[in-house]
Amino acid sequence: MRRALPVLVALAAVFPGTASADARFGGIDTSAYPVVRATVVADGVPKLTENGRLVAGLEAVNLGRAKSVVLAVDRSRSMAGPALAAAAEAARSFVASKREADRIAVVGFGSRAVVLTGFSSATIDADAALRTLDVDRRQGTALYDAVVAAGVALSGEPAHGRVVVLLTDGSDVSSEATLAGATRAARAAGVAVYAIAIASRDFSPAPLRELVRATGGRYYAAASAVALEAIYASIASELTRTWQLSYVTSARPGDRLRLAVAGATADATVPGTPVRLEAAGSRLPSQVFALGPLPVALAVAACVFAAAFLLLAAPPGDRLRRRLAPHLGPRARKRVRGRAQERFATASMLMRATERAFGHLRVWHSLHRLLERADVPLRTVELVYAAAGSGLLLGLLCAVAGAPLLVTLLALAFGAAIPVLVVSVKARRRLAAIEEQLPDLLVTLAASLKAGHSFHQGIQAVVDEGRPPASAEFKRVLTDTRLGRPMDDALAEMGERVGSKNLTFVVTAVTIQRQVGGSLAGIFDMVADAVRQRQQFARKIRSLTAMGRASAYVLVGIPFFLLGAISLVNAEYMDPLYHTSTGHKLMVAGVVMIAFGSLMLRKIVSFKG
Repeated sequence: MRRALPVLVALAAVFPGTASADARFGGIDTSAYPVVRATVVADGVPKLTENGRLVAGLEAVNLGRAKSVVLAVDRSRSMAGPALAAAAEAARSFVASKREADRIAVVGFGSRAVVLTGFSSATIDADAALRTLDVDRRQGTALYDAVVAAGVALSGEPAHGRVVVLLTDGSDVSSEATLAGATRAARAAGVAVYAIAIASRDFSPAPLRELVRATGGRYYAAASAVALEAIYASIASELTRTWQLSYVTSARPGDRLRLAVAGATADATVPGTPVRLEAAGSRLPSQVFALGPLPVALAVAACVFAAAFLLLAAPPGDRLRRRLAPHLGPRARKRVRGRAQERFATASMLMRATERAFGHLRVWHSLHRLLERADVPLRTVELVYAAAGSGLLLGLLCAVAGAPLLVTLLALAFGAAIPVLVVSVKARRRLAAIEEQLPDLLVTLAASLKAGHSFHQGIQAVVDEGRPPASAEFKRVLTDTRLGRPMDDALAEMGERVGSKNLTFVVTAVTIQRQVGGSLAGIFDMVADAVRQRQQFARKIRSLTAMGRASAYVLVGIPFFLLGAISLVNAEYMDPLYHTSTGHKLMVAGVVMIAFGSLMLRKIVSFKG
């Protein structure tokens, strides 16, 4: 405690504002346009706004969590004596207090820059290099070469947080690199330079201030070597609050950017020649171009979609037919009107080409069978284009709202699945209705056969006395037989089309009995009784597994409920999950694990009898 007291006193004397938790910008880099990088000192994950709007796709990396650090120490002849000893001791204290995941290397520079150690998460190499650091025998200070060497070393590091802590007491006099070259090397490696300057008579702080401003670091001035340990402690504390932010801007070259985070603001200019939308030679009013590119682009996209829809909706030659219709006879006018009322999919070359290209795929046949089971008056190609349009619309809305890429892709997939899910729900409901009506239909068919009617007349009785959707399927069987199709083939097609196991069982029994002979009425009575027992057994199983299924629903829904609740109560707490690559990976892993767990729970509570 006695040893730490002078450090705290020196820290308060040198940096009276260190304890402030106010956010501030360290620097903004637009050289990699359209990627904008900013260094921000703030508590918690910062929310960055550009020109008053929250940026999308923000990647935030905290320099204090896991970082690679180069300790560059001046060992020129001017540092001889207590100054070098104090600098080495302060650097060693910084190494000793590092986080476990941090990797540290040491660079010493005098007449030339020398990399003394490689990067390591252990402290033994860096501590030994600093302990044995001695003064260079030759005159000179290769300050900029040290920054270049540190940048080259850090460029191969896997950590996103890359920091150079530079300590010197003089200006550069012997580097081969220039200040501009050192700045480019640091920017290329994504390095933030923190410079510590020991005051001396001939020292000029301007180059170091420019270097730290361009790289998003900070400049520290020490009145003497005694304050160095406090300064290193201040840097370590500030790194825990320092964030490197990067995002892709939608601004045009030459635009001014006003970045803001937690009350702190900073201005920057996008490099390049300004691009202006001009109304010269256009029939549109100049106010349209003042709206900006996004509204204009959305308006153009809406016009293109409307034109495409009208083009597909109008059959070829429809305009010519309408003009000729008043001059034709009544029958011809009726034929023209009937053609004009055809659905646009029939006359669309695009949809016919799609059918020819993908009609042989198994997925295409599955969708066709799904539409038949749901009894939806749509063609397969129409369902495919409806799914594509729904997905594009939802994905476009998320993209315009500034949602992250992962959320946009999920919205795209979910939107495409909505029409298919709706048809699937209708198919399941229709199948359940047919299953419910099947025993009564079999009893009606058996009674008709007992009354002396033929099998064909029995099916006609089912059609007349039954209710849809089962009666509609048997009516289709009668229609097929009237067109010359064998009864067995029509029944087999009905069983495959409906997808009911009980109905398939009935069709198989009828087919065998018709081939080998016997009493069909007795077969129908027996099958109707078997179907009723199967249905009762299935209801009993569902009642017994109701608690297990409810538990599965609760277990699957709890993570999503907590996600929404915490997002509403404390949105800042969830920002790392939504706006960082690690958070996106965790969400994907969580969804995969929930899906796998739901499949296991479904397997536990399911029963196939």
